[in-house]
Amino acid sequence: ATWIAVIFIFLLAGLSLKTAELVNALSNIKFNALILLFNFGAVSGIVYGFSRLMISWNVVSQPLGDGMLICSCLPLTINMVLVLTKSSGGDEAAAVFNAAAGNMIGVFLTPFLILMYLGVDSTSDDGEDPVSLGQMFLKLGCRVVLPVLVGQLLQKKVPTVTEFVKTYKPYFKQTQEYMLVFIVYTVFCKTFRDPDAT
Repeated sequence: ATWIAVIFIFLLAGLSLKTAELVNALSNIKFNALILLFNFGAVSGIVYGFSRLMISWNVVSQPLGDGMLICSCLPLTINMVLVLTKSSGGDEAAAVFNAAAGNMIGVFLTPFLILMYLGVDSTSDDGEDPVSLGQMFLKLGCRVVLPVLVGQLLQKKVPTVTEFVKTYKPYFKQTQEYMLVFIVYTVFCKTFRDPDAT
């Protein structure tokens, strides 16, 4: 059910974002590069230094410090980025692009960063790569890119949709926030129901 909420969040984003804003976000190469460099480079570098310091002072255990570092190497969740950017009045188009790009790049970059910092790779015990690139790109395309494109097409081709969006735009933001809470809640429920699945 969470995938439906994700699709709904991005369909609403596609309905409410102006096409010119999306094109502008895509063409702002310096800004996008800075965001990705900060999210992957600066954050993981700072957490690496902090976690190693805390481990050396015996404030945190080695596994906890390594876990902190691994989390800092992961891309940001697309849902969270979009909903929080929208809630704070930020640039939604840039958020959609950078979150999707970060997750696509993260498939390659996260294992490299973990290997660089910890000397550990992401392969499973049998030597197989547990991440299916094809499946990951298909999921991102179906859950993020396609709903945004459908929202954009509806906005351009169906005039009543544009009026609907203008009338109910404040409710879109609130609905996206509720969907995000639902996603987080279901993840916690699944984790506590079956802790071995995470």
